[in-house]
Amino acid sequence: MSSQPSLRVLLLEDDELLRDHVLVPNLLQFGFDVAAIGHPADLNQQIQQRPPDIVVLDVGLPESDGFQVARQLRARIASIGIIMLTARAETTDRIRGLSEGADAYLSKPIDIDLLAATLYSLARRLRTTPHPVAGHWHLDANGWCLLSPVGGVVALTQSESRLLAPLMESANEVMSRDALIEKFAAEGIDFDSQRLDVLIHRLRKKVLQVLGVPLPLNAVHGKGYVLVSRQG
Repeated sequence: MSSQPSLRVLLLEDDELLRDHVLVPNLLQFGFDVAAIGHPADLNQQIQQRPPDIVVLDVGLPESDGFQVARQLRARIASIGIIMLTARAETTDRIRGLSEGADAYLSKPIDIDLLAATLYSLARRLRTTPHPVAGHWHLDANGWCLLSPVGGVVALTQSESRLLAPLMESANEVMSRDALIEKFAAEGIDFDSQRLDVLIHRLRKKVLQVLGVPLPLNAVHGKGYVLVSRQG
């Protein structure tokens, strides 16, 4: 992975269990630099001390209306990213959230993969980072995000990112199973052939579910794996 700074995410969620035991650890696993608070009153201090790239906030806050918080954030920092989380699934609430300044509006219970992909997709728009040549599978967002040839986004866990990085570097060439396992071992991770098979199976399934197209990561019998990065 490159030395590009991690995406700074500020999470405003009053549900302590959801915030500290579900959202924060999972977002850290996806490579985000996460700070979390439970009260809108702490928002100004956090922004001053550690300006975030994106704020993820719950609509149903006990001390303030999440729509109002989003509106105030947008007025204060026009370039900030805002993602709203809510149990309200009505279309009118979604429209209101987007109208108040949110870039995305996600319903609870939260799908962590969807939240991570939304964060990375939003970050790409905010940073307007040049993209690699179209027509190729490639890694983006410091290696934490897989992009399809048509621009689809799949957020990656640490293990998935570690797996795909060397395969991308050797794209369209067969990489042995032992070489892949050695990449994990070099980082002090206990990894074996069975764990590799499980990781690859889950990654293929995840990409198919998220994008609706298969990841062209193919097994070569008796040799290893090859990632076909080019489309067509």
